[in-house]
Amino acid sequence: MPSPFPGMDPYLEQATFWSSFHSRLIVALADALAPQLRPRYYVEVETRTYTDTPDGGEVLVGIPDAVVLSRQAIPSPLAQSSGSMAVQPVTLPIPTEVKERYLEIREVGSNAVITVIEVLSPKKKRSGKGRTVYQEKRQAILGSASHLVEIDLLRGDSPLPMEGQINLAHYRILVSRAETRPHAELYAVTVREALPCFPLPLQAADGSVLVDLSAIVGGVYDRASYDLRIDYSQSPPPPPFSEDDQVWMQNLLNSTS
Repeated sequence: MPSPFPGMDPYLEQATFWSSFHSRLIVALADALAPQLRPRYYVEVETRTYTDTPDGGEVLVGIPDAVVLSRQAIPSPLAQSSGSMAVQPVTLPIPTEVKERYLEIREVGSNAVITVIEVLSPKKKRSGKGRTVYQEKRQAILGSASHLVEIDLLRGDSPLPMEGQINLAHYRILVSRAETRPHAELYAVTVREALPCFPLPLQAADGSVLVDLSAIVGGVYDRASYDLRIDYSQSPPPPPFSEDDQVWMQNLLNSTS
């Protein structure tokens, strides 16, 4: 069954669902684009890896492709008294390997990267190592001859840097064409709207192909059976919506229940 929301379902932003949704969306984007790009281009799934130190047990929240292995706790002899001096157990922050996937549109034959597609994760938006690593990568792309498409389906944390008259919105798709920089196209919608169709830029001679993001997200939602797993009687994850949006959402969910 489809989501009750016309576009992005905010309930997918909660940590329980986001990591798998993020991974599924990247694969779905690649699968939807591949037939449109043949025979001149192909889609490659790439992985960016770095180490980060979680704080407050954050390691399980919104990290695509992160694997955390648990082990049985073993009592430490340091917790016991050593002679007349008490030795206290402490906990150290352990670096964790983080892997984040993104897409590259490449030219057949030369393998040149024509367009980079990034689906933002909490790590890329939240202040810390993840955001720093991504911003460095972002700047490298913006200084190259490759196009950049940045899909932000998370309301939390600050958007990535951009200047201009930006309307209030919950979700954003940025299309940065190499030949028009520093100018770019921003598609911004609220939770009340369908996600936009946007152009994916290719080489100048080939123009662009249209990406129906709403249909792709809807397909992911259906195949993952999120309608059976999401409890819509609960409040959506933070940050909180405005009072008007909350009333609209409640009326929407009541009408579809």
